Amino acid sequence: MTPAHFAFSSAFMLGLTGLAFHRAHLLSALLCLEGMMLTLFIALSIWTLQLGTLTSSSAPILLLAFSACEASAGLALLVAATRTHGTTRLQSLNLLQC
Repeated sequence: MTPAHFAFSSAFMLGLTGLAFHRAHLLSALLCLEGMMLTLFIALSIWTLQLGTLTSSSAPILLLAFSACEASAGLALLVAATRTHGTTRLQSLNLLQC
């Protein structure tokens, strides 16, 4: 395992554990998810550069576009939850009421 591969794997796992254990607020969950997506983007970009082929060169840009859409949808949910419930704590949000 190369040091770069280890660094990206550990950064992804750090974001995943942050998402699993520190999900008290919606914003912290969104930040952990965004960190995971950025780690995947950088790792996919480096992997595409190492391969040197043009067939998979659009994959990192596609991942970045989906990540931006995910971030905007998450922030829209954050604003809607704050306006309706007054808080962004995930324990106070009930999926049955939505």
